[in-house]
Amino acid sequence: MVDKPSKWYSRGSIQFLGFIIILYLIAFLIDSEKTIGAVKFSSTLLYQILPILLFVFVLLFISNLLITPRWVKAHLGKDSGAKGWILASVGGILSVGSIYPWLALLKELKAKGMRPALIAVFLYNRGIKLPLLPMLIHYFGLTYTLLLAGYMTLFSLLGGLLIEKLLSLDKHKK
Repeated sequence: MVDKPSKWYSRGSIQFLGFIIILYLIAFLIDSEKTIGAVKFSSTLLYQILPILLFVFVLLFISNLLITPRWVKAHLGKDSGAKGWILASVGGILSVGSIYPWLALLKELKAKGMRPALIAVFLYNRGIKLPLLPMLIHYFGLTYTLLLAGYMTLFSLLGGLLIEKLLSLDKHKK
């Protein structure tokens, strides 16, 4: 089976956009003041998430140029060993911003050979927020913060192992 090259858009996404525009026009005719407020809110939200969206799209672009399926398989694939687990953990901790753009990057990496277990580790470690650690230390102390971060990292690894085990059981059933 040959895969067709994918477009950055699909017919369904264009139809959805058109549907939303029509809904906004109808809403504007019904109550223009509330509709303008909704558009302002949406614009503000887009403005707030735009920097992280651009950052992740730049990462996607760079990863498509530099990260080959061979590199992903060597560093994040089945034979990556401890290096893959460490990269996924550190990557999750260092990732910032909304989760949605990161999912696109993880999808690309999975298509290139990243293990689902390491995706789980990455996503779990996103719960450790570096910018918030000083505040956590201030309110709860250094010992608590280190224990919490340590447990989160440990359980991310256990979660990844569990995902891997469950997926291998699923493959054996088929």
